[in-house]
Amino acid sequence: MKAAAKRARNISSLRELAARRLPRGIFDFIDGGAEDEVTMADNSAAFGRRRLLPRVLVDVARADLRSDILGRQSGLPFAIGPTGGAGFVWPRGDLALARIAAENDIPFALSTTSAVSIEHMRERVDGRLWLQSYIFRQRDFTQKLISRALAADYEALIITVDLPVGGNRERDYKNDFSVPFKYTPRNFIDFAAHPEWVFTTLRYGFPTFGNLRDFTPSNDATRAASSVGRNYDASFNWDDLGRIRDSWPRKLIVKGVVHPEDADRLAGMGVDAIVVSNHGGRQLDGGPATLEALPQVKSAVGDRAAVYLDGGVRRGSDIFKALALGADAVLIGRASLYGLAAAGASGVERAVAILREELTRTMQLCGATSIAQIDQRFLMPAEHQR
Repeated sequence: MKAAAKRARNISSLRELAARRLPRGIFDFIDGGAEDEVTMADNSAAFGRRRLLPRVLVDVARADLRSDILGRQSGLPFAIGPTGGAGFVWPRGDLALARIAAENDIPFALSTTSAVSIEHMRERVDGRLWLQSYIFRQRDFTQKLISRALAADYEALIITVDLPVGGNRERDYKNDFSVPFKYTPRNFIDFAAHPEWVFTTLRYGFPTFGNLRDFTPSNDATRAASSVGRNYDASFNWDDLGRIRDSWPRKLIVKGVVHPEDADRLAGMGVDAIVVSNHGGRQLDGGPATLEALPQVKSAVGDRAAVYLDGGVRRGSDIFKALALGADAVLIGRASLYGLAAAGASGVERAVAILREELTRTMQLCGATSIAQIDQRFLMPAEHQR
């Protein structure tokens, strides 16, 4: 399948390979959204509704994709965002994602629910690392995570704020998917139909959750993972976030914002970046597509904080459109997971290469030679969108 991944022409092809290799329950875990998946689908559809307005007779022999992300030069205008469950997709999957990010000079965000611990990731990867954290009822555990990231020299902390409670992800219920795994007849049949995944997983062992070792008194990280969804802190508020801002001395990113008034308040309290995100459509179903929420958020924030976007990015032209609408950078999630599921590190590299190639081509066809040049002039006016 690695050879097939290298031949993949787009992210959709990597998704098809991922669906073939992974058991249905695991594929649906990374591929699915909440309830009717309206928001998840609209994240992607919103890009299709936007039309580009190219300029011609521009010397585009060279296109410079370097970009500023959190005040440092990045090789590309996107980062690999936090995705839980990468270890189920491929053994040591988080390490593969981080290493490919480092090789391409882009940041990598480690999820709280990763299979690799904060410290182990820093020992193995010499790159730009961010830690994504949920807020749990056990506030001392959340503080330990933050302290560990500081001690391990992580560049930035991402606080996810769109998850006061877990979303209703009906595909997971249908597939009896849970952590730890349920060994049901359905799952045995599912696993038996995907021997490559089974043999690879048995060779390396089922992943544990290195960042959750202190979550329960037993220090059983896998058992702790099963209770994470029941322990999100629904009482977390602006005052609590302010205390994190005061205690965290490095870059602070807040992820999960779609309302401009929230973005305005976050910029006013001194966060460094805001991610326009709806959790990939995995939380509230029926909310706005992130691309459609982006312009108002950018207008509210201005230059007080960086504005990033995730959700629905499957093409380099999607990245171009997000940048044109005001995003300073983009975070990719499922796109990199599809590559990982298809072929491990080489699949992630192919996913990044596809997006790089497509973005380069889009820039050249539109008449842009640098990321800094991309703005709304390259988009048809809103009234002409489909």
